[in-house]
Amino acid sequence: MNKAFTKETDSDGDDDGADGALPPLPAGGKNYITPDGYARLRDELLQLMDEERPKIVETVHWAAKNGDRSENGDYLYGKKRLREIDRRIRFLTKRLEIAEVTDPSVHHGRDQVFFGATVLYVDETGDERSVTILGIDEAESAKSQVSWISPIARALLKSREGDVVKLVTPGGAHEVEILSVSYPTPRPAAE
Repeated sequence: MNKAFTKETDSDGDDDGADGALPPLPAGGKNYITPDGYARLRDELLQLMDEERPKIVETVHWAAKNGDRSENGDYLYGKKRLREIDRRIRFLTKRLEIAEVTDPSVHHGRDQVFFGATVLYVDETGDERSVTILGIDEAESAKSQVSWISPIARALLKSREGDVVKLVTPGGAHEVEILSVSYPTPRPAAE
């Protein structure tokens, strides 16, 4: 059978996440994101479209002119990378279209937990932890950032400093006490 009519083994489906690292949005939920997170995703999208994709297209075009494509590494790798880039571009475009940009600095000085808050809490064992509640597409657990749909964020949202809330985990229910709540300082208005 001609290779042109066989399905490629790389995940060629329309799963979009490119790396599959980001969870899907909850049904009927909004895609909350901070202005900084939105800017990072937009910058990534523009970099892929304006810089990386054109370079790969040029490489694939050059490699295609070199004859036998079945054993041409530049061509094969370039086509694979092009699919990855296109998948990521589709994903970012969709996410940015439905993004609900929410500036957490509007809550600066408040003691109640909303989107964008950095919360210091203590658990039952006395361990203090700090998390920042961000959007699904921008939270990085390595930086103590959690998505607003995570169990800890859902437990903390709308509570206040001094409140004790119940955190339900696969290991059972635990109580955590909120020690402090902070938000980014508002930026000066652009003139």
